[in-house]
Amino acid sequence: MGLVATSRARTSKRGDRTRDVDATRRRLVEAVGAILARDGFGKLGVNAIAAEAGADKVLIYRYFGGLPELLSVYAESTAFWPTVEELAGGSLEELSAMPLMKRWKHAIHQYLVQLRARPLTQEILAWELSERNEVTARLEDVRERRALVMIKALAHDVPESVDVAALTLLFGSAIHYLLLRARKIRIMNGIDLRTDAGWQRLEAAAVEMFTSILQKKKTH
Repeated sequence: MGLVATSRARTSKRGDRTRDVDATRRRLVEAVGAILARDGFGKLGVNAIAAEAGADKVLIYRYFGGLPELLSVYAESTAFWPTVEELAGGSLEELSAMPLMKRWKHAIHQYLVQLRARPLTQEILAWELSERNEVTARLEDVRERRALVMIKALAHDVPESVDVAALTLLFGSAIHYLLLRARKIRIMNGIDLRTDAGWQRLEAAAVEMFTSILQKKKTH
C-alpha cells in the first residue's frame, strides 16, 4: 500500500506541475495581447510580458525558447485571430459544400461575428496602422495564411471572372475600418456601429452586394 500511495503522490505532483506550467504559459501568451492592445508594440518586451503575467522572465525562455517564439504562439492563438474553422463556422468541407450564395452569406456572417467578439484584436489592428516591426509581420503572416485558405473555399464554383481575393479584401478592410472607427465614433451615416442592429444592417448590405455581383457574373 505504501508503494501505491507513493506512486499516486508522485503522479499527483506531476499533474500539478503540468497544470502549473500550462497556466503560466497561458498567462504569458495572454500578457502579449494585453500589452499590445493597451501600450502598443513599442512596449512589448520580455520584462514587460513577465511583469504583466506575474511570472519570472526566465520562464519565457524555458517554456517558449525566447520572445520570438512566444510571439509566434500568440499570433497563432485564437485570442488574436479566428481559426479557419471559426471563420468557416465549422469545417471547410461543409462550407465548400454549401450552395454558392449560402456559402458567401455564411462566411460574411462568421467574419463579422468573430471580429466583433475580439475587442483585443481590434485594439491591435489599430496599433498596426502606425507601426511595422517583427511582431506585426508575425501577426500578418497568420492572417494571410488563414485568409488564403478561406478564399480557396469561397472561390469554389465562383465564375473565373470574379476576383475573389480582391472582393474579400475590400470587404475585410471595410469591416476593420468600421470596427476601429466605432471605438471613437458611434454613428456613421445614421447607423449605430455599437449595436447589433447596426451591424445587422451592414451585414445585410454586404450580402446583397456580393449576391448581386456573383449572380450577375454567373449569368454572363
